[in-house]
Amino acid sequence: MWWHVYPLGFVGAEVRPETAVADRPVEHRLDRIAGWLDHVVDLGLNGLLLGPVFASSTHGYDTVDHFRIDPRLGDDDDFDRLVAAAHERGVRVLLDGVFNHVGREHPAFRALAADGPDAATADLFAVDWDGWQPGMPVRVGDFEGHDILVALDHGSSTTEDLVVEVMTHWLGRGVDGWRLDAAYAVAPAFWARVLPRVRERFPDAWFSGEVIHGDAAAIVRESTMDSTTQYELWQGIWHGIADGNCHELAHAIERHDALLETFVPTTFVGNHDVTRIASAVGEGFAPHAAAVLFTVAGTPIVYAGDEYGWTGVKEERLGGDDAVRPEFPDAPPAPTAITHDHEALVALRRRNPWLHRAHTDVVHLTNSAVVLRTATSDAAVVTALNLAADPVDLPAADATQVEAGGGDLGDGTLRLQAGGWAVLTK
Repeated sequence: MWWHVYPLGFVGAEVRPETAVADRPVEHRLDRIAGWLDHVVDLGLNGLLLGPVFASSTHGYDTVDHFRIDPRLGDDDDFDRLVAAAHERGVRVLLDGVFNHVGREHPAFRALAADGPDAATADLFAVDWDGWQPGMPVRVGDFEGHDILVALDHGSSTTEDLVVEVMTHWLGRGVDGWRLDAAYAVAPAFWARVLPRVRERFPDAWFSGEVIHGDAAAIVRESTMDSTTQYELWQGIWHGIADGNCHELAHAIERHDALLETFVPTTFVGNHDVTRIASAVGEGFAPHAAAVLFTVAGTPIVYAGDEYGWTGVKEERLGGDDAVRPEFPDAPPAPTAITHDHEALVALRRRNPWLHRAHTDVVHLTNSAVVLRTATSDAAVVTALNLAADPVDLPAADATQVEAGGGDLGDGTLRLQAGGWAVLTK
């Protein structure tokens, strides 16, 4: 179970600096993340998912050097200390691999403008050289219309070799796996060539691809990834709760269950690209979202700050991500009620590791209330949500003990107060 950090925002680095990467001084800030590792352990989590840490021009996703820690964060020694501190606490480290594209300031791309088709790095990019003359702009694909993000050529063995080299380099320095950014934009066949080569040297490495749309099960089968992000479940959770439509939530869970025949999805209710869950559903209903996250199958991720109920709205403008990627204090604040909810839910999941890939049944459903039962042949966890402004009596689905949230059990029923929630066991 992972705690997800966006490092540049976390440490208060400038994400739109005016100076070129080569001219930036090294600022030793990664220790600020290390200062929160005991908090990760206190939550009960055992993984640290780091957003981009490699040298980039702006927000981390326009990489200019995959082998250098961004000077706004620190250097190799700072990184090694962070990994060592995590491992000392039993916390694994996952890096964000941006391998669909690079930044326009990447030396490999800059070489194209200087040397044209004869550039040693030309094979990394799918370039339209027709009619090109020295001094002319290089015509190359980008990522979803963002011209600062230059698409790599994933049909090229040169690109394949580069990605293998980057992955094995950092795995060799102690990291435990990779989040594959924009994996949905890359042909699964590319990953199917790359990942087995990496696993030859690091058989225990774990790979989860960012898949926002498409046939996730087919992508996993064809790519050999271990997992993909479960955006459909995220949408079902926040839309269902925010709109008071538990039918949407139930539908998303049913589709989520179908994926378990192929793989265990990477689940979340918040990340660096979306409005924080407390803002999306309302602060009073953020625990409901967490309750679903930790009681259905998956490999859960907590986006740092969500365990405090922090708010932030993503906007479609320059700097529109800043509110969901804030600077963190040097030390964790005192726990809040929702922090304790997270601790209880994580502890429940650790006591019931079978939840990782167990199926969930919807045993009661109305627009404003739902009861979910995730079970094996000899154990069950029941999650009940009431989105209404009035108390409601719900079936307890054979549960006998309230583990998190609150409710009154009696003779096979569970009474939830207005806007209440509970997680129960047999």
